[in-house]
Amino acid sequence: MATYKKRGYKPKTKIEKEIEVEENSTTAEVFNTLDEGASKAEEFVVKNQKYIFIIVGIAIVAVLSYLAYNKFVQEPKESKAMNDMFQAQKYFDEALTSTSKDSLYTLALNGGNGKFGMLDITKEYSGTNAGNLANYYAGMSYLNLKKYKEAIAHLSDFSSEDNVVNPIAKGAIGDAFAQLNQLDDALDFYEQAVEASPNGYTAPMYLYKAGAIALKLEKNQKALDIFNRIKNDYPDAKGPANIDTFIGKAEAALSK
Repeated sequence: MATYKKRGYKPKTKIEKEIEVEENSTTAEVFNTLDEGASKAEEFVVKNQKYIFIIVGIAIVAVLSYLAYNKFVQEPKESKAMNDMFQAQKYFDEALTSTSKDSLYTLALNGGNGKFGMLDITKEYSGTNAGNLANYYAGMSYLNLKKYKEAIAHLSDFSSEDNVVNPIAKGAIGDAFAQLNQLDDALDFYEQAVEASPNGYTAPMYLYKAGAIALKLEKNQKALDIFNRIKNDYPDAKGPANIDTFIGKAEAALSK
C-alpha cells in the first residue's frame, strides 16, 4: 500500500531508507534506459537517413504517380472507351426489339460504319469499366446468336456488383450451359444467380430454372426445396401459374 510523504520528509527507519534508495535507483535506471534508447534511435536515424529519405521519396512518388495515372491516363481512357462503345451499344439495344435480331447482334459484336464493336472494345480497352461492360454485351449477343461457348467465355470475364445485372449475367451462363446440355453446370450458375441477389425479380426466375434442371437431374429433394422456397419467399413472383403443380411433381418423383 502506497504511503503519502510530506514535503521535506526524511526517512527515519532503516527500512524506509532502503525503500527510498531503491526508488531513487529504479527511477534513475528508467531515465537512463530512456536516454540510451533515444540516443540509439537518433544514431540510427543519422546513420541511415539517406535510406530513410529514399524510402519516403519512393512512397511519395508512388502515390503521386497513381493519382496522376488516374487523372491523366485512366479517366480520359474511360471516357474515350464509352464514346467508342456508343454505336455498338445502340445496335444491341435495337436488337432487343427488332425483327432483325441476328444482324443487329452481329453488328453489336463486330461493329459497323467504321465504328467499334463490343469485341473491339474488350481488346482495346481491357481493364476499363467500358471493357468490362463490353464483355457483358458480347456475351449476351452470343447467347442470342446461339453461340453458347462464346457467350460463356465473355460473360465469365464480366464482373459486377449490381443487384440486377450481376445475377442476369450468371443466369445467362446457366442458360448457355443448359443449351449445351451441361446440366450440372447450368444448375450451379442458376444457384449462383439466386445467391448474387435474392431480389423479387431475378431470384424467382432463376429458382424456377434451377428447380426444373434439378428435376431433370433427378435431384428431387433439391427440386422440392427450391419450389417450396419460391412458394414461401416469392408468393407474388411471375412464373408458372401454379407452383403447387411443380411441388407435386417433385414430391411424386421422391416417392418413386
